[in-house]
Amino acid sequence: MTKKILMVLTSHDELGNTGKKTGFWVEEFAAPYYAFIDAGVEVTLATPKGGQAPIDPTSTLEDFQTSATERYDGDDVAQAKIANTVQLSSLNEGDFDGVFYPGGHGPLWDLTDNTDSITLIESFLKAGKAVATVCHASAALLNVKQASGDFAIKGKAVTGFTNSEEEAVQLTAVVPFLLEDELIKRGGEYQKAQDWHAFVVQDGLIITGQNPASSALAAEKLLAQLSA
Repeated sequence: MTKKILMVLTSHDELGNTGKKTGFWVEEFAAPYYAFIDAGVEVTLATPKGGQAPIDPTSTLEDFQTSATERYDGDDVAQAKIANTVQLSSLNEGDFDGVFYPGGHGPLWDLTDNTDSITLIESFLKAGKAVATVCHASAALLNVKQASGDFAIKGKAVTGFTNSEEEAVQLTAVVPFLLEDELIKRGGEYQKAQDWHAFVVQDGLIITGQNPASSALAAEKLLAQLSA
């Protein structure tokens, strides 16, 4: 049986009140996407609004290119999928074996409180299926709860974009909240490596990566979980 992974991307493209654009970070989508595709996994892409998933323009700059982003730039099929994502509300956990959330700043605004996303993650965890997030997309876990009513990340080892990384990109005053602080407030056992170093932690069914450098490793952990 072919394994199926759902990748959930942001629909949000406004970087606070700066007048600049945001969205998903290309590398955080591309590296996991190709890890999944190359492993023979069927991938479905979804966003809250459906249709075109906005790309953070900063992530297309030369400094941030990798072999995965270059592959995406030449991949008409993947680009068509990004342009025509499925609306999140139309999907359910039963059709997939796992879910992966790429980051970028967009998820802070539209995936933190999104009821479709929260319900979906809760159903994945309840069904014993892994949920992986990377960078700012760990915000999608903030309001997910267990059947007991406790936050799903309470007492769990988690990571996500650090306060110092946010400071380094000079967006501390722009983002709606600092992810590191909020993960800790929900009772998460927040862990981190040095800024910009690859770091992923798995605690049970929850897999989280710290930053763009962590995206491929997070994908590997999800693939390993699927074959466990």
